Amino acid sequence: MHIFVVAIGTAGDVYPLLGLSKTLVAHGHRISFCTSPVFRTITERCGLRFVPLGTEEDYYAAVNDPSMWNPRRSLKTLWKAVAARIEPMLDLLCSEIDGDTLLAAHPWAFAARLINEKYDVPLVTLQISPSTFFSAKEPPIHKQFTIPKFLPYPIRVGLLWAFDRGVLDQICGPDINRIRATLGLRPITHIAGRWIHSPQGVLGLFPDWFATPQTDWPRNVTLTGFPLFDGDSSQLADDELEAFLEDEPKPIVFTPGSTVIDDMSYYLTAASTLNALGQRGVFLASKSITTMNLPRNILARPYVPLSKLLPRAKALVHHGGIGTAAQALAAGIPQLITPFAHDQFDNAVRVQRLGCGLQASAPGNTTFTWKPLKTLLESDSIQQRCKEVRSWVEPGETACRKALSIIESLTRTFPNRTAALDLGKQRQVSMHSEL
Repeated sequence: MHIFVVAIGTAGDVYPLLGLSKTLVAHGHRISFCTSPVFRTITERCGLRFVPLGTEEDYYAAVNDPSMWNPRRSLKTLWKAVAARIEPMLDLLCSEIDGDTLLAAHPWAFAARLINEKYDVPLVTLQISPSTFFSAKEPPIHKQFTIPKFLPYPIRVGLLWAFDRGVLDQICGPDINRIRATLGLRPITHIAGRWIHSPQGVLGLFPDWFATPQTDWPRNVTLTGFPLFDGDSSQLADDELEAFLEDEPKPIVFTPGSTVIDDMSYYLTAASTLNALGQRGVFLASKSITTMNLPRNILARPYVPLSKLLPRAKALVHHGGIGTAAQALAAGIPQLITPFAHDQFDNAVRVQRLGCGLQASAPGNTTFTWKPLKTLLESDSIQQRCKEVRSWVEPGETACRKALSIIESLTRTFPNRTAALDLGKQRQVSMHSEL
């Protein structure tokens, strides 16, 4: 079987799908991994066929746009970047799919959903975090729009419907429905709330204890657990880092992930916090920070696999990305989360509900204070809870095998895939002529 995986977004979106794809190829499937050229090297090191989508310049222009990380402007900025890639991705998929192809795609890979609908190419939607499931029973947390759970359920339903139709459809609808018209498809509504979820199958790459399934989620959702893939394991030896981690006390790790921030302000605040608490720290930071002459209690690196670093750390201060939060839960260490945009607010609330961390009092602000971190470090209940939750986290390979079984079961519902090869070739010709 040819599984064509489409990964949209930053490392936090791409790496979980890389982990899943490694398991798929290890079990004999033919995998094509489509993502930004930024991730070419890591994709090929995973033994996967790399298919480029866009350019490195496109990627960095999007992620380095401050509006992408501003809660008030992030949605429209994100959509602008995503919409520009729909038609190029349609062309790309036309040249790649055949009668033996199954699509496995991030929900923002709208071209995959369009081909799924138009030509019956089977699709599994891969949900990285639970915030994209629009539930009135357990409303997701967003900076600009959060439905209070204390409101009566019918009111929550109405507000969610209004947000889906009145805000998201107004942003996404014109571009999606224009492309649908070229494919002979009718206009649609509830694009983000309903349509993006594949009717064949949806995999939530997180466990049920992190996000309890709700009856108003899509009916065909299966939760697998965290893939816990965080990069290339073939790191060069770093004797200085190893010696630093061997020393006491254990360091506190700081990272804003891919979020565009004022680096200097963020890490000056982090250094001041460490000094106030008498702690040591590891900064996962840009070149402008890693090349600085830092005090002896701080070590900076551009990248260290969190699965190697966090089990030897005391706590983690981060942006709330789902992959980063999952690694901290697996390491059993407390988290201080400073969310900036997108799903980060929802992830922060879920970590706090678990009792494994706190959210900074000024979300989206680089000038957090040392007080919540001090509370985190001194709380016996949080420390104990982190250890308890750590025992719930299954190995990443277990999650990937669960996903594998769902994907393989889906292929059995399309028994004549080999015979459909000629039809697949016809789809390519037809799609090109319609575009």
